[in-house]
Amino acid sequence: MYGLINIGFGNVVIGDRVIAIVNPESSPLKRLKDIAKEEGKLIDATYGRKTRAIVITDSNHIILSAIQPETISGRFMQNFYDVESALEKIRREVYSK
Repeated sequence: MYGLINIGFGNVVIGDRVIAIVNPESSPLKRLKDIAKEEGKLIDATYGRKTRAIVITDSNHIILSAIQPETISGRFMQNFYDVESALEKIRREVYSK
């Protein structure tokens, strides 16, 4: 469980739906972006800034972000640890009764 992940400018994705966060510089990823645009599955969350990361979801949506992939993955890990610590706290409360 990852919860909601901030991908910049107040935009969030559901962490459990994300398959990959990739650097957009390669030609195959540029083609993937073009195909998603043709299919109506491209979401541009860059607010006109340079695309620094492409987020690929399990529904084949492609989300463009102006945030570095490393930053987004760090947010994923932080959210994961936050959710896990909250669940652990709940487990302790339930099992201590």
